[in-house]
Amino acid sequence: MNEERKENTLLQVSSAPHIRSHDSTQTVMLDVIIALLPLLLWGCYIFGMRALTVTLITVFSSVIFELLFNLITKKTITVLDLSAVVTGLLLSYNLPHTIPFWMPVLGAFFAIVPVKMLLGGLGKNLVNPALAGRACLLLSFSSAMTVPPVLTRLDLFESYLPGDALSGSTPLYTVLSPAEDGSSISTELLFDMFIGNESGTIGEVSALLILLGFLYLLLRKVVSWHIPLSYLGTVAFITLLFPAEGVERFDVVYMLAHLFSGGLLLAAVFMATDYVTSPITPKGRIIFGIGCGLLTVIVRYCAGNEGASYAVLTMNLLVYFIDKITVPRPFGAALPKLKIKKESKPQ
Repeated sequence: MNEERKENTLLQVSSAPHIRSHDSTQTVMLDVIIALLPLLLWGCYIFGMRALTVTLITVFSSVIFELLFNLITKKTITVLDLSAVVTGLLLSYNLPHTIPFWMPVLGAFFAIVPVKMLLGGLGKNLVNPALAGRACLLLSFSSAMTVPPVLTRLDLFESYLPGDALSGSTPLYTVLSPAEDGSSISTELLFDMFIGNESGTIGEVSALLILLGFLYLLLRKVVSWHIPLSYLGTVAFITLLFPAEGVERFDVVYMLAHLFSGGLLLAAVFMATDYVTSPITPKGRIIFGIGCGLLTVIVRYCAGNEGASYAVLTMNLLVYFIDKITVPRPFGAALPKLKIKKESKPQ
């Protein structure tokens, strides 16, 4: 009888919720916005105030499209959770400051309505909305999405003319097309990549500010280390041991240039770590990060283009399968069969 009572005690649980927290979707999104804001300030300093105009248009469009969708479908207003603001910020950070103003509106519509809201809203989207919006614009308007080869500062509403910029190459192009002796990547160029004194999209240029944002999110326990470190570690491992043709192995400058150039850091810290589109277990997140890193290097080596966005989007589609093989069995499922000894009847 005592043993039976002990077994019943082990199976008893209290009613939910078991853990109380003051965190909410709004507070988490607010932390992400705080981590992202220094990148906007730096983008305005490097590219001019037109970067602010593009960002405001993208964020405003994202919020309006989500609000209109909620009103039309007569669903609960969700814009106050700030997720649309984060989507708009991340989308604008993946755009060049020279893009025509109507294109971010189209990108925001695609990110919010088909990718996010039509699938059920926050928590039910299959891929990262901001990256999906960027991919849509990149596939539809590749020339407008091309980053100017050199720094070009523009005012709030100033239009960009390709002739305004001198000929040159972006840091990512330099990394992906090294000289035959591997000397095209200098320590000065590497320092500019780290600080952010280079051409690129609005929010991807400063590796220093992205890493500081990552540190802030870690301290606030908004993200974990698993995806960013496994992602960046995979890229570092491959580029160090298997560099492109013309570069010697164990070239640390070349490896760091891969990490600091393009949108790799921005994707690893702010987009691959999205709660909805990433695995829920530590082991699954490491697998996810390794997959992102491997796909990024493959696209960079084979296509000669930035591969971070497509790598994260591809791995987003595999999250279901990663969770399926890494989520542990629930407590109590598949219990071993107990052998019950039959008591002998007294004769």
